[in-house]
Amino acid sequence: MAGAMLRQWVAGGAIDPTKVTVIDPGQPQIPGGVRHVTELPDGDTPDAVMLGVKPQLLDAVAENVGDRFAAVPILFSILAGVDEAALARRFGSKSVVRVMPNLPVGIGKGVVALYSSDVDAGLRADADALMAPLGLVEWIDREELFDSVTALSGCGPGFVYRFIDAMAQAGKAIGLPEDQALRLATATVEGAATLASNDDATPAELADRVASPGGSTREGMNVLDKDDALKSLMRATLEASRRRNVEMAEAAR
Repeated sequence: MAGAMLRQWVAGGAIDPTKVTVIDPGQPQIPGGVRHVTELPDGDTPDAVMLGVKPQLLDAVAENVGDRFAAVPILFSILAGVDEAALARRFGSKSVVRVMPNLPVGIGKGVVALYSSDVDAGLRADADALMAPLGLVEWIDREELFDSVTALSGCGPGFVYRFIDAMAQAGKAIGLPEDQALRLATATVEGAATLASNDDATPAELADRVASPGGSTREGMNVLDKDDALKSLMRATLEASRRRNVEMAEAAR
């Protein structure tokens, strides 16, 4: 995810790659011009640091860098389930911004949720400007809601991909060639989402516009709407993801 963000920043001209250093013991795929090191280098304090490791590696990273991030003006973290206090305690950072991007940030069509309890207006504006090329940017008012937004928009692309796959498999089941069914399902979701984002009507209202009384769309929607089957399934899906985020936050504390 961190790599997807960096590639979009560089591709869109939002960041000068020569001013970026990636610290990774492996061999990450990074844009040309970006400096890659395997250990934290000596030198001047950077303007900002972003943590983009797996949450399970948090303590190992903190042990390696010690308090060297304490003087950094702003520390961004995309670690799911690791709260602001846990980050500040490990790195000594005064200004922490939690960031929850989703996969489409790599093409500038993502969602980026932000939370911080202590950044001033100037740093907040800097965070907005940095994240804007990645897609929709939303600040979350309370940190306890971060687990919910992670479940919705952070995990959401995975759920949408499952839905597209299910539509395609259903198309195959009713006679369409598999590759054609996948193309049709993918384009249908893409077009419907674009229309929903640009129309004043809610998705529920748009659905009713499509579904003429007694028509084929209405007949299919009756299956989805029966006993609130689809809504119940999505609530259970998001709750499972939110609950896991809470568990990871407790472990990080």
